Amino acid sequence: MVAQLRLLQSKACQASAFLCKKGTASCKQGSAYFKQMMEQNKHFVQEPATVEKCNELSKQLFYTRLASIPKRKEAFWKELNYYAKGVCKPKEENHIEKVGIATLLGLECFAWFYAGKVIGRGFTLTGYDV
Repeated sequence: MVAQLRLLQSKACQASAFLCKKGTASCKQGSAYFKQMMEQNKHFVQEPATVEKCNELSKQLFYTRLASIPKRKEAFWKELNYYAKGVCKPKEENHIEKVGIATLLGLECFAWFYAGKVIGRGFTLTGYDV
């Protein structure tokens, strides 16, 4: 999870470095970056790009992700059990890394719960609209 976070952070930094304002030199860099990226990933592009093809690909993505839910659920419970058992061990057997990861997992669960609560209230932080 930490490695994925670092990868996401580095990709976000790369993307923000190429954001540009119209008419500046960085805009030309962004255009060059786009061309380079498209050249490197042209084997992923479906030709011809039609609405029907886009709909087909979006359905494939949706059902592929839907099919992966049981595996992800199993992996989640496996990870949760591993860290829950690790935290319950005596202090001599606990490593600070395991305790830290278990704490981050708990904070992540709380953050998702709180985000769901805020969304359920209609994106208000203080309370429900009456």
